[in-house]
Amino acid sequence: MATEFSFPDTAAVAEFETEKMSLSMGPSHPSTHGVLRLQFELDGEIVTKCDPVIGYLHRGDEKIAENMTYNQFVPYTDRLDYLAPLANNMAYAIAVEKLAKLEVPARCQAIRVLTAEMARISAHLLGLGAFGIDTGAWTVFMYSFTEREKLYKLFEELTGARFTTSYSRIGGLQRDVPEGWTGRVNAFCDQFLPILEEILGLLTRNKIFMDRTVGVGTISKADAIAYGLTGPNLRGSGVGLDLRKDKPYSGYEQYEFDIPVGTKGDSYDRYLVRGEEMRQSVRIIKQVIAKFPDGPWYATDARKIFAPSKDKILTSMEELIQNFMLVTEGPQMPPGEVYFEAENPKGALGFYVVSKGGGVPWRLKIRAPSFCNLSILPKLCVGSMVSDVVAILGSLDFVMGECDR
Repeated sequence: MATEFSFPDTAAVAEFETEKMSLSMGPSHPSTHGVLRLQFELDGEIVTKCDPVIGYLHRGDEKIAENMTYNQFVPYTDRLDYLAPLANNMAYAIAVEKLAKLEVPARCQAIRVLTAEMARISAHLLGLGAFGIDTGAWTVFMYSFTEREKLYKLFEELTGARFTTSYSRIGGLQRDVPEGWTGRVNAFCDQFLPILEEILGLLTRNKIFMDRTVGVGTISKADAIAYGLTGPNLRGSGVGLDLRKDKPYSGYEQYEFDIPVGTKGDSYDRYLVRGEEMRQSVRIIKQVIAKFPDGPWYATDARKIFAPSKDKILTSMEELIQNFMLVTEGPQMPPGEVYFEAENPKGALGFYVVSKGGGVPWRLKIRAPSFCNLSILPKLCVGSMVSDVVAILGSLDFVMGECDR
């Protein structure tokens, strides 16, 4: 005997509908690239709301800076974007030198550009390797870290440290480049380019990688500007802003290089931009080495700012007193305020310094690119699947060390 079946009315169906689920991703999840927590509201697998929660790594760097001499704060800049400490050191030193109205010699500028571009390659390699793991490509991570190890050896030769370099000083550098070091950097670049092409070849036309990134996490040009994005995340959305070109510093105007710009603004475009940026960084490095200037690597006329050489300290009472005053009181700055930002691997890293005179800043504020780049997540993640969020986070390439400064 057939049983009659009738559909329940709408009110009855609504009674059995499930509520949206709340899910916390992080702050100890590997795909959040650090101590970032994303509080999701989910409709099945679809994100309907995303609330980023930061502050788990907060260390109060800005207030620490106000209780230290200018040079004492240099090691703290290492720990902002700790994947590119040489670039952080450079940006901070230039900001304070701008306050002091101090021009460093050409050799110092060239070394800073050289190390900043090496840091850019190192940071992008780690970002690329982590992005590969996020999308299921383990081999890319192994390749990229092999190349980073070669860079770390060069960093150690130059600064004495692999990771936290603390290389720049107000008015110059910690030391000059070792003999033969630029030749070894040049040799690294020659062998790196073909390996880079091999690494990118594993992803660029890989169907799995393209399915995970093409059309995923699309940021329009208008949104990228409105949310204050900078660096590859901004250029991936079609905005060709690069401070090295638009507001050149440290002699960047002397070098020929191109600015890669995306067309769609999706996760795939951001990957392509970083890949091309590494090629352009190699191009800059080879130009710096080709025209590497002679002369001093610190401001020789800045008596109240840069410490005298060790041999003079040990043989001259005047230099000994000068060194003692610099160590105990810090480089003496005039009253005033200044803002400077540099094109770091993650975007525009800015330092706003207020001085009332003396050797300690009265106020210091940091514009961290990762902090600004993460601001678009509440809009960017809505409508995506949870698996897409993993690819989106990898494509933004942020570091919580500078976000929770």
